Amino acid sequence: MRVSFIVPQTVLLSFIFALLAGPSLTAQSTTGSVTAPNVNVTLPGPQNPFLGSAPEGAATADVLQIGFKEAVDRGLRNNLGLLLAGDQTQSARGERWRELSELLPNVSALVQEDVQTQSLAALGFNKLFPLLTPPGSTASTLPRLVPAFNYFDARVSLSQSLFNFSDLEKERSASEGVKAAQFTYKDAREMVVLAVGNSYLQSIAAGARVETTEAQVKNAQALYDKAADQLKAGLSPAIDALRAQVELQSRQQQLIVARNDLAKLKLGLARIIGLPPGQQFVLTEKAPFQALTPLPLETYLQRAYVERGDYQAALAQVRAAELSRKSAAAGRYPSVSVDANLGDIGVNPSQSNGTWQVNGGINIPIFAGNRVHADVLQADAELKQVRSQLGDLRGRIDYEVRTALLDLNAAAQQVEVARSSVDLAEQALAQSQDRFTAGVADNLEVVQAQESVASAHESYIQSLYAHNLSKVELAHAIGDAEAGVKRYLKGNE
Repeated sequence: MRVSFIVPQTVLLSFIFALLAGPSLTAQSTTGSVTAPNVNVTLPGPQNPFLGSAPEGAATADVLQIGFKEAVDRGLRNNLGLLLAGDQTQSARGERWRELSELLPNVSALVQEDVQTQSLAALGFNKLFPLLTPPGSTASTLPRLVPAFNYFDARVSLSQSLFNFSDLEKERSASEGVKAAQFTYKDAREMVVLAVGNSYLQSIAAGARVETTEAQVKNAQALYDKAADQLKAGLSPAIDALRAQVELQSRQQQLIVARNDLAKLKLGLARIIGLPPGQQFVLTEKAPFQALTPLPLETYLQRAYVERGDYQAALAQVRAAELSRKSAAAGRYPSVSVDANLGDIGVNPSQSNGTWQVNGGINIPIFAGNRVHADVLQADAELKQVRSQLGDLRGRIDYEVRTALLDLNAAAQQVEVARSSVDLAEQALAQSQDRFTAGVADNLEVVQAQESVASAHESYIQSLYAHNLSKVELAHAIGDAEAGVKRYLKGNE
């Protein structure tokens, strides 16, 4: 059914809600007419990873009892978006170790036994030898191939960068990249809670629609039976029976659509939390109204800037870009390194001698074709980009917190009005039924009252869903979704 309330329109949340809410946004009239269920065609393309999962285990014959907490816990174990975020964190750690390896000593060992022959002719000794022989010597040539000889060498080598400011700044930048990846992982956990919470609440709302529609079908059946009996007794015209039959079939069609929507929403929830394909389950929780008294706006904003993982990740990315810029500028600085080796070399291990070598030097860059200038320009552009993104994110957080509070207040008021509308509509239905039974009015009045009851129940379900969803959104907006969403749904701050 088309949701009439307003949810915050942020870039990422709107995408998730559009995908999550799709199956449930089937148009349904509140005046008795029923629109055919939407047939959605899924085209190949990239899927939002937070709508997928790696299924856990195999399906069983048991019907699982899934509560809100268990659904969130399963999502935090199996959701694809969170698993991918964990892999990105591991990749960031690997990048940091790669940069750190340039600062740590590189030690290697080599043991080799070499047996070889040499062609002196290929090396030019046949032409050189006559010039080096003593006067009066009769030997004028050397053998073309020397006899086989061998040597043994066992050696440990060390290579160490003593000072390289560019490599040092690269390692610091990579460390900030690890922090950013960790904060991104934290934000991914918050997003999983948001996705699971939205899907679970949608399924609850769909279940409530099924229950209210079933009750409406029973009322319509009772009205039709009464109209048919009065028609047989000659107490009412045929139009009353026809009108009651149309109303009954309309409610039956609505029930078919509602049950289908509920089944599809449960399938979507199972995908998000990683249930095995084909696993049967039922939702154990309802969505009663629990009022939440919000804190002052500034309190939420301060908490959001401290707790939100995406904002802390953006700060870490700015620091990483600043260090990358320093690393690029440090390409003009000299670097100091040392190489050393120690080992035994000889004809064989028993006839070997210890040798060692130490080589240290300073590398002073003079001209590298403006490569450093190019690196600095690129680093400056990346730094400006992440700073702009940080400023935009700070403004978006302010927007999300404010809109979440507005939605929370508006939805709470809608719940109260919708609850009162349900009571009034049911009273009007009871009076119209009494008037029809007494023969004071025809069943048109009853049918119209039934439509009013259906509309009031739908408004109540929508407003209740909007109120609970606004709590989840508020928890996500301040970076407290994983720990606080369960408290907020119960009305605790």
